This record gives sequence, structure tokens and C-alpha cells, in this order.
Amino acid sequence: MALPTLRIIGFIIGIFLITLAIAMVVPMATLVIFERTHELPSFLWSSMITFVAGLAIVIPGRPEHIHLRPRDMYLLTVSSWLVVCLFASLPFMLAQHVSFTDAIFESMSGITATGSTVLSGLDTMSPGILIWRSLLHWLGGIGFIGMAVAILPLLRIGGMRLFQTESSDRSEKVMPRSHMVARLIVAAYVGITIIGSLALWWAGMSLFDAINHAMSAISTGGFSTSDQSLAKWTQPAVHWVAIVIMILGSLPFTLYVATLRGNRRALIKDQQVQGMLGMLLVTWLVLGTWYWWTTQLHWLDALRHVAFNVTSVVTTTGFALGDYSLWGNFSLMLFFYLGFVGGCSGSTAGGIKIFRFQVAYILLKANLNQLIHPRAVIKQKYNGHRLDEEIVRSILTFSFFFAITICVIALALSLLGVDWMTALTGAASTVSGVGPGLGPTIGPSGNFSTLPDAAKWILSFGMLLGRLEIITVFVLCIPAFWRH
Repeated sequence: MALPTLRIIGFIIGIFLITLAIAMVVPMATLVIFERTHELPSFLWSSMITFVAGLAIVIPGRPEHIHLRPRDMYLLTVSSWLVVCLFASLPFMLAQHVSFTDAIFESMSGITATGSTVLSGLDTMSPGILIWRSLLHWLGGIGFIGMAVAILPLLRIGGMRLFQTESSDRSEKVMPRSHMVARLIVAAYVGITIIGSLALWWAGMSLFDAINHAMSAISTGGFSTSDQSLAKWTQPAVHWVAIVIMILGSLPFTLYVATLRGNRRALIKDQQVQGMLGMLLVTWLVLGTWYWWTTQLHWLDALRHVAFNVTSVVTTTGFALGDYSLWGNFSLMLFFYLGFVGGCSGSTAGGIKIFRFQVAYILLKANLNQLIHPRAVIKQKYNGHRLDEEIVRSILTFSFFFAITICVIALALSLLGVDWMTALTGAASTVSGVGPGLGPTIGPSGNFSTLPDAAKWILSFGMLLGRLEIITVFVLCIPAFWRH
């Protein structure tokens, strides 16, 4: 790879690091507000180290007349996520005094908006660390959306390739210039965060807890300020507000742009949004009725518990309202399946994504009709656009490697002595971005702290793979990529 190309990649990463260093002012300000100034040096040193590192690779400047090719974007995407994760781990090591492995795991979980954690004692933890964890979610969420809009469509990667179709990018532009699209996406993201924070505050949370959970919910991350997650707050309004924010974070943000531009029916007409909301509603009613029938709860309380936990898992947020793994074998298996679904393409959610299931259904229906009418010409459309061979091939490729990745990681964890349920659900939850797994160790009431260090590194890599749509990382392993 040419030196000027590497200089451009380094220049962009340097800007990311300077932005990260500036973001560390937020936990420092939080410590001042909470009168915990003795904890300031840890964040101050972290910020200075990050800023100097970013400045060092920005100072040489950006080479003129050199532009990144689509293949160069692969390296930029993966390397920027890794470097930002490395420097974002500094506050965990300096302020929380955790090991390098645990700091990387927590940082990777934060920046990829996965929500798996190795930390406990959150109720009495430093407010600086708590806000930093939530801020990593928030930055990672908007970072992924920006990458989805600006970079991944150029790479022709599975969902992001079809993401152009979903935003009607081939027939009509949402906005005439990409920087205007980015500006409105940021406005929608910040706006939902602010409104969500105020709504959670009104519902019964303290302002600090409300801000943390709003940032975590809109990014579909899952970090909380309590070991009990949202079960600490018994007010039903808190739970319903969190459900709404999680759903908003899992919808395509380009549709928010279209809505802000005056297309009031953009969200309502989208096939992917309709499918996700319909699936959530049906699951709420079916599982809610079953849960009400098997417990002593009032039907509305049963529905609220089910709606919260189902939405959290489907949107890959990872909040928990009680330990749903204790609800019985039926719910245990159902939640395991729901963890693969994910939200919409172009959202902050992880998972396989709703549209891939919808496209699979379209393909199945077309193939069955072809068997009945061998000579018929069957048109395959999604959201009003034709499904061409390239999109179908990329979706099949992603789905195959998504499953293979989970299987390989689960096998690797089992070789380290991890029990089968922890290995399988841990692999699935980290690659899907759900956060907690199932079982007593990493379930909704546990965390990942007791796993071996090697397992944490494997799962951290799984978070990166799942967040970057897997193929983005795998392409760097091909020798042909590195040839001039």
C-alpha cells in the first residue's frame, strides 16, 4: 500500500483521536460537578496522551491530490475502530485500575455499542467512569451511522449496499450533498438523545442517570449506571420511555433525514420499519400473554416486562428488566433466537438486521413460485426496488459468515474450558451486539468478568467483527489486499 495512502489514513485517525481526547472533557466536567476532583488526573492524563498521539499523526498534514479508493476504506474502517478502542481504554486503566485486557474489553464493548461488561459495583462507581462508558456508546453509535452513510455503501457490503436502496439513494437523493445528510443525521441523533434524557428525567430518573441511559438507548448499547440495569427503577414510565428510545435508535436514520425534509410518511411507508414494528408487536402480545398466564402479574405488568426485554434484545441494546433467562425454557430459547434479529439497516443496532429476513422470505417465495411455474418471469422487489444479483449475493455471503463466525468463536471459547451455554450465547451476543448472554455467568444478572483473559480477547474481536459487518475485517486477511 502506497505511503501517501497510509498518510491519509493516519491523518483521519489522528482527527478521530483528537475528537476522542476532547470528548474526555465530559467525564472531567462530571467529576467537577459531583465534587470528585481527586479523580480528575486519570482522565486528564488519558486526554493528554490521546491528544498528543492524534496531533502527532495530524501534523505531517494530508497529501495533496491523493484520494482514498474503496479498497482503502477497508483499512481505514478497521484501523480507526481499533486505534480509537485502544486509546478509549486509558480511563479504565488509570481511573478504574483494571487490567489491560479488561480495559480493552470494556472499551471495545462501549465503542461498538455491544454492552457486554466486566465491571460490577456500578451503583457506587465513579460518575466519571459511568458517563465515559455511556459516552463511548453514544460516539460509537453516531460513528457507525456516519460510516454506514459515507463509507460502507462504497464497499458493496451486504446490508450497507442495500442500505442505498432503503434510503432511495438510487432514484432520489434525500439531500443534494452528503455533508448536509450528515448534518441532519447528527441533528436527529442529538435531538433524540436530548428529548430522551428529559423524558427519562420526567419519568423518575435523576438527571445524571437519565442522560446516561438516553445515550445508551439511542446507540442501542446497553451500559447502565446500576448492576440491576433498569430493574433498579420501578416506575413503569421509565421502562416505556426506554422502549421508545431503543426503537428510535434501531430505525434507519436516513429516514429521519427524509422526515426532517418534509416527507412525513418516510418512516411509515418503509418496508423494513413496518416489518420490525410488526414483529415487535406480535412478539410482545404472544410472549406477554404467555408470561401473564404463567405468573401472578397483572397483564399490563407482564406486557411491560416482556415488551422491555424483547425490545432490548431485538434492538441489540442489552438492557434488562429482571433476569428473563429464569422465565422458563420456552422464553430462554425465544430470547436466544431474537438476539440474532437486530434492528434496521442504517441504524445503531447490530444483529443480522430485519431486511435480510425479509429478503430471504422474498427469495423463498419466488423460488417456490418458480417451481410451480417454471417458465414464469418472477420479479423480486424490496421497498419498491429490484433485487439484483449483487445484493442477493452479498446478503447470502454476510449471513453465511455471520453464522460461521459465531460457531468458530463458540468453539474457541469451549476449548478454553467455558461451558457450552456461556460459549454459544457469549459468541452470539457479542457478534450480534446484544451484550448479555444467557445462563448464570454472562446472563442478564451476571457479567463477563470471570471469563479467562483469552476468552475476553476472542469476544472483543467478535464485537469488532459484528459491528463492522464481518466482511470488512475478513478482506484484510487476503494476501491480494496488501499487494501494490
